[in-house]
Amino acid sequence: MAAAPAAAVNGIKIATSSQAYLESKALKETRPLISGLSRHFYNHGWVSGTGGSITIKLPNDFIPKSHKLIVITPSGVQKEGMEEPQDMFVLSYSGSILCGISPKPKPHLHKPPKFSDWGPLFIKAEYSRYLFNAPIKLNQLGLDWSPPNQGPIQRVQSGMRIGKELNVSTKARKSDSEINSFPRCVVLDIEGTTTPISFVTDVLFPYARDNVGRHLSATFDTPETQNDIKLLRSQVQTDLEQGVAGAVPIPPDNARKEDIIAALVANVEAMIKADRKITALKELQGHIWRTGFENNELEGIVYDDVPEALEKWHALGTKVYIYSSGSRLAQRLIFGNTNYGDLRKYLSGFFDTSVGNKRETRSYFEISESLGVDKPSNILFLTDVFQEATAAKAAGLEVMISIRPGNGPLPENHGFNTINSFLEI
Repeated sequence: MAAAPAAAVNGIKIATSSQAYLESKALKETRPLISGLSRHFYNHGWVSGTGGSITIKLPNDFIPKSHKLIVITPSGVQKEGMEEPQDMFVLSYSGSILCGISPKPKPHLHKPPKFSDWGPLFIKAEYSRYLFNAPIKLNQLGLDWSPPNQGPIQRVQSGMRIGKELNVSTKARKSDSEINSFPRCVVLDIEGTTTPISFVTDVLFPYARDNVGRHLSATFDTPETQNDIKLLRSQVQTDLEQGVAGAVPIPPDNARKEDIIAALVANVEAMIKADRKITALKELQGHIWRTGFENNELEGIVYDDVPEALEKWHALGTKVYIYSSGSRLAQRLIFGNTNYGDLRKYLSGFFDTSVGNKRETRSYFEISESLGVDKPSNILFLTDVFQEATAAKAAGLEVMISIRPGNGPLPENHGFNTINSFLEI
């Protein structure tokens, strides 16, 4: 891309470039695209009026990286009023403003568009894989990658949600003081907190135990089940080395399919009986339960106060997450198929034992980092297990213990606030 002598626009040096490239279809389409995105982002409350910038790197795999163009919004222009594509700056990879496409002067009484002082940072971000890949990875983990209820943009969003977009019931609408005082994030345990323990022990566990052989036989050659078997082999090998009761050797891959399945069933039954919180078991259980939910053989159960509380918290702009020893798949199945319908619309993400054991403090540090709160105390954790409450408190989270019928006893003078219903919060 040949360059010509530098010129100046609005006091800024600009470079020249191939006129054909500057008049390319990609550039002509990208500049109005940014105009539309600016208005769209503003209308959804994702950006404030003049705050921030939107940049797009022109898609052209045949142009060397050093010659690629970047389109960037001007500084000091309201996002909702950014209607003229020619107001967009076009820059080279090095950061020079290119000639022939600089923003045109505005009519009398209007200042010409200004190139942002933060332009170099935006350009660097455009070429940073981390900034783009981070939200993608969080989304793959089932997490809502947007910030929790904090800052001016989130406050605007909360107001929009309460007043218009969500159309929530009157009883769910709250005052500004309640919005500001409520935790930014709530993390919920399932068993004994949102859901009766008996549903897990008397319904889910027996279903997995009774159907593990059938499931393995029907899906044995699928990549998903082969991965489940790989995880179980690794876990059983560790169990055998540590002398865990109920662990039996699993025949090698070249053994008869029936013999492998029989050994797997024996190990899984022993793991379920011991109520082990291990990833290998939880992954397989989730896949078995998926079949049960798909065939309408299973229905998730939640306490009567849970749906109303979730609706209220959602209306307040509070993000709600699940942290359970069950797999993320199992969590989504339970809340997607409850006796009150699909409740996943109120949930921002799911954590399982891949983030750590629920009785270890480091697990809650990991969750705090993932949620991006200013401090761990911005998170309220609800559980029925004293050891989990202790671990979360040590990480700085606010903690309440759920008292539900059938839950285990708590130590005397445990020191935690308790609730019998989410509506007490």
